[in-house]
Amino acid sequence: MIDATDKRILQMVQQDGKIKIKEIAAALQMTNTPVFERIKRLEKEGYIQSYTALLDKEKLGFKLTAFCSVTLEKHHKAYLDQFEADIIQFPEVSACYHIAGMFDYLLKIHMQDMQHYQEFITQRLASLANIGRVQSSFVMTEIKTDGGLPVGDLLT
Repeated sequence: MIDATDKRILQMVQQDGKIKIKEIAAALQMTNTPVFERIKRLEKEGYIQSYTALLDKEKLGFKLTAFCSVTLEKHHKAYLDQFEADIIQFPEVSACYHIAGMFDYLLKIHMQDMQHYQEFITQRLASLANIGRVQSSFVMTEIKTDGGLPVGDLLT
């Protein structure tokens, strides 16, 4: 179980993965050692899974973000497992969610442009076994991106 101090640490680390222990300690009016120990415990218990850097898509040439809804023809576990194993191999897919509703999966895809997206859909995604239906939606303006989890709103 995490307490209010752990939540504050999680908020700070989520906001800046490179934040220094002494900065967290100063903000919490603690010494470095207990902050370090709490962070190590939060990592060990899986609250902190990894540290990553957010890259600028535009500067790297990824001008198109698409959400691709996929319906499979067959829904036996082996078919679901195979689709998931296949989709993990596509670096263009930054996120894949198994969803409830009209579609089976929702993919978030980053591409250079529409031509590259069309090639991805027609040559790579469509080549997977068991694909039934694909519907694409394209991002026009990104309003909010992965603002993190609302850790401070967790009930204790």
